[in-house]
Amino acid sequence: MTSLLDERPGFLLLEDGTLFRGRLAAPIDAPSVAEVVFTTNMSGYQEVFTDPSFRSQIVVMTAPMIGNYGVNAEDPESAHPQISGVVVRELSASHSNWRASGSLFRYLTDAKVPILAEVDTRRLTRHLRTIGVLRGVIASGAEVTKDALAVLDACPPMSGLDLASVVTTEATYEWSAGAPDGRHIVAIDYGIKRNILRLFEERGCKVTVVPSHTTAEAVVSLKPHGVFLSNGPGDPQAVGYAPATIRALAERGIPIFGICLGHQLLGLTFGGRTTKLPYGHRGGNHPVKDLATGKVLITAQNHGFAVEGSADGIPGAPELQVTHVNLNDGTIEGLRHKSLPVFAVQYHPEAAPGPHDARPLFDDFMKAVGA
Repeated sequence: MTSLLDERPGFLLLEDGTLFRGRLAAPIDAPSVAEVVFTTNMSGYQEVFTDPSFRSQIVVMTAPMIGNYGVNAEDPESAHPQISGVVVRELSASHSNWRASGSLFRYLTDAKVPILAEVDTRRLTRHLRTIGVLRGVIASGAEVTKDALAVLDACPPMSGLDLASVVTTEATYEWSAGAPDGRHIVAIDYGIKRNILRLFEERGCKVTVVPSHTTAEAVVSLKPHGVFLSNGPGDPQAVGYAPATIRALAERGIPIFGICLGHQLLGLTFGGRTTKLPYGHRGGNHPVKDLATGKVLITAQNHGFAVEGSADGIPGAPELQVTHVNLNDGTIEGLRHKSLPVFAVQYHPEAAPGPHDARPLFDDFMKAVGA
């Protein structure tokens, strides 16, 4: 363990009063508070920490060591780390990788993201999996302070939070000019990951990214061949402005493809409901069954909410057909409109690193837009 941790005691206090002591990798100016979640990713920590879907969350890494291969400039999913804190068992004192441009320690501390190490992350993960995700605070010192308690008490729950409006782009921008004969995709940014945009670019698409509040009329004015609904953080029911826009686009016959939050918003658009999961799905090894083929995909996931329903259907949404289910808990992992060119998945087919079982979904969308 690096000597950076030697003189900096810190702790994570959960809202149920459970306390986990550790060492801070660097001094912090003030306590950091957020919902505490865990991810089972064995690698890909840089992608995790820069994924906007992790906004306003403290992430517990179940892998026992992180930081050993450093960070680079090619893999981030957004411009900077999005998380409110990191909890690890061991923070690697050194890194080694031919692509590395720096250390994870420096990357996070420069972004003022607290790192609490030397924590029993196995016990912490088992606690969250048993009780459910909880709000928590990372603070310095060996004992809980009144300031830390006050900050924790003031932290709002994730339910009811529209974080898509927080992480979305402030202005429309073009990611890729596309091939001369390529399709034009308008991506509505609820917290989009860059690798999604890279995969559209690989397929020769012109990609225009628009803010989450963009109206259907404004999207249509861009003359898209298809519309993409991105992933993102927070409670889908709090993104109340989205369903009307999505329905207006769908009823024009424009092909639509959604991932994660985009999947949940499509469910809401056509009459479904969403619910908060006890501890969510976060990691790179979640088994999902394609109901049409019986094939099992190993998927990467990051979400705390899900569309209510089962393989038999989505209550309140008779126009939607369930296409995929999670083999761990039976939750809905994919849906498709029965008559319109609209489909979505809850998991992340673009995820990297991780399995690429679901990458063909992008090709399915290309067929829908006439590519």
